[in-house]
Amino acid sequence: MTYLITFACYGCHLHGSESGSVDRAHNVRGTPLLETNPARAAADGKHMDQAPYNLDQIRRAAVLEAIQEVCGQRGWSLLAAHVRSNHVHTVVQAQVPPERVMNDFKAYASRRLNRMRLDETDRKRWARHGSTRFLWKAEHVLAAIQYVVHEQGDAMSVFESPVL
Repeated sequence: MTYLITFACYGCHLHGSESGSVDRAHNVRGTPLLETNPARAAADGKHMDQAPYNLDQIRRAAVLEAIQEVCGQRGWSLLAAHVRSNHVHTVVQAQVPPERVMNDFKAYASRRLNRMRLDETDRKRWARHGSTRFLWKAEHVLAAIQYVVHEQGDAMSVFESPVL
């Protein structure tokens, strides 16, 4: 199976914020993001017990390396990845559910960042879930790779498989 997996940094895409977000009712390709709703964003923000987490260049590179590491150890094929300052996109082939892939990406990235001692040990880095989309057709996989690598604005920490 091939998946487009996206997950955000803690506190960076609150429901109702101007940065945009999706919830269970708005997590279908082609549907609009949630409408801006300052009251909802403020309510979500009140539940946060730490400041939003952002990835600088050092952290982005570490997260990308961790994603590549877990793919190598698990035998998954990483086709593309783009680690941004407040979220991560990947296109990956794996024979396990996409939630497992996303959870392993977050866990490996957190362990690597913990070893680097750049943050407090109890730092929350990732939003609770993310987006896990199945890519059923070759043209969907190619479109997802294009989106991840070339349609995210200025390149940050990017990987594109040379085997495409």
